Amino acid sequence: MGKVVIFSAPSGSGKTTIVKQLLGRYAQFEFSISATSRAPRGEERDGVDYYFLSPEAFAQKVAEEAFVEWEEVYAGTSYGTLKSEVERIWAKQHVILFDVDVMGGINLKRIFGEAACSIFIMPPSVEELRRRLIGRGTDAPEVIEKRVAKATFELEKAPEFDYQVVNDDLEVAVADTCRILDAFLSR
Repeated sequence: MGKVVIFSAPSGSGKTTIVKQLLGRYAQFEFSISATSRAPRGEERDGVDYYFLSPEAFAQKVAEEAFVEWEEVYAGTSYGTLKSEVERIWAKQHVILFDVDVMGGINLKRIFGEAACSIFIMPPSVEELRRRLIGRGTDAPEVIEKRVAKATFELEKAPEFDYQVVNDDLEVAVADTCRILDAFLSR
């Protein structure tokens, strides 16, 4: 079993922005593309940002036990980590970098144990989180409010991760994360 790095955070915390910066800094990291039953948003592309599956195709993969872990994150919208994706990345001797929802992160840490470093990206505040989600311009106001309500629950799960990094200043958050990862990779 190779190493894995797990990033989780409430939607809008800046997790994906941090992950993209890390992928540019660590040649041994490879992004694990999650599968989802939702439609693409904005510029998202199948096989790059997510594997976009119909709800029926996602359910079929669940029945086939094709996932390491999966979860219905929002009613009717599921996300999961395909076993084939983990195998593909480890076959190249790369470190898997997961960018997953909070419960998915907790599940992956439980599954991979000491081979995993789990990092929770904290927003500076719930109000800042709301402002960031509005600024994205990708979700309707009622979707934003659902995400903010869910964030309150997710923030309570932060202690279940190995590390918490507050993303108030992106440069500082990336530097803090790099220190954590350098220590993990040297073990």
